[in-house]
Amino acid sequence: MVQTQLHPGARWLFRIRGFFSTLFLVIFFSIFFASVLIPFLGSNPNNLFPILGTTFIFGIILLLIIVEVYARLAYHFWSYEFTNDQLRIERGIIWKRYSNIPYQRVQNVDITRGIIARLCGFSTVNIQTAGFSAPTRNHAGSWSEGYIPAVPMEDAEKIREFVVKKIGRRQGL
Repeated sequence: MVQTQLHPGARWLFRIRGFFSTLFLVIFFSIFFASVLIPFLGSNPNNLFPILGTTFIFGIILLLIIVEVYARLAYHFWSYEFTNDQLRIERGIIWKRYSNIPYQRVQNVDITRGIIARLCGFSTVNIQTAGFSAPTRNHAGSWSEGYIPAVPMEDAEKIREFVVKKIGRRQGL
């Protein structure tokens, strides 16, 4: 089988996730750089506000550039493949993560569509397995091992039907 890319709307999902996860860094570094520059400016508040504003604007521009690069790379390096006996998920920009989920461990297949997913036209597929223990929730807020974040709506239904058939054959239904 061929590895499948996510829906192109996944870039927006990654952009929003990246923006909110790095926003606090921009605020921190803006305050840090401003506090380093304040002693050189003296006690005149007229010098302080333009420096703070410029530092914050520069930080936001830098944030947007970093988030866009992250969104493109995260989209490019996330793929999944259904084989005859398992689901393979590959993701990660710097640290690659490979997941192999045998169909005999699958317990349930859920499809969710949040607000961003509905606007962009995709669904999230969560494939829950037996024996999976997750210390934290994944990005969608669920506890599934087989998390595929941006699948076209039609393909999500096909994936669910395919996996449910594989489960049914295993259980003799």
